[in-house]
Amino acid sequence: MRILVTNDDGIDSEGLHVLARAMCRLDGDHEVVVGAPDREFSGAGAALGALHLLEPEVVRVSIPGCNAEAWTVNGPPGLCVMFARLGAFGAPFDLIVSGINPGANVGRAVYHSGTVGACLTGRNGHVSGVAVSQSVHGMGVEGQAWDDVIKGLRWETAAEVAKSVVQSLVDDMPSETVVVNLNPTCHSTSSKVGSTLRSASDRRGRWRRRISHPSKVARMPTR
Repeated sequence: MRILVTNDDGIDSEGLHVLARAMCRLDGDHEVVVGAPDREFSGAGAALGALHLLEPEVVRVSIPGCNAEAWTVNGPPGLCVMFARLGAFGAPFDLIVSGINPGANVGRAVYHSGTVGACLTGRNGHVSGVAVSQSVHGMGVEGQAWDDVIKGLRWETAAEVAKSVVQSLVDDMPSETVVVNLNPTCHSTSSKVGSTLRSASDRRGRWRRRISHPSKVARMPTR
């Protein structure tokens, strides 16, 4: 199965790198390709940009500690997915995994999220997706730098949760196109997280029914 990993924070995002490495550890015969914006595109939603003005640039890059093929695109995540559908990164993809975004994407925020927007763009082409975001605590302190805001994020925890959910999907992909909006909380990996993932796997039939409708974006339980 071919898996496209993208995000809206750009190719240099730590969340993207951690997620890509996690996808490369999936069980089974899967090919992981990274196709991400060359810079920050948070809040882009499912936008493609002004295509009549765009001069497309697709550049080969590398992800630290990851052997997956990686590319940058000079546009938002929706455009990365569109390029993938048009064959810019080779054969068609079976799944899109987007993230890890610093900051939850729940409620009305999903309309504006580039993380979720990438998966919605894929759904338009009948490709299922998993959007991964992690809540940020303590944001909004006056004078606070962004690096301080995300300093406490547990990227590896979110990646492990994402890996478990993606593994369940690729092991038994729903016949209908689905989008899973995953928002793990910002906590360290623990036995509680592990037991939650096992429980989610055991209840696969129930949560699969929750995401089976292609017009809905579902939030997976993570705690």
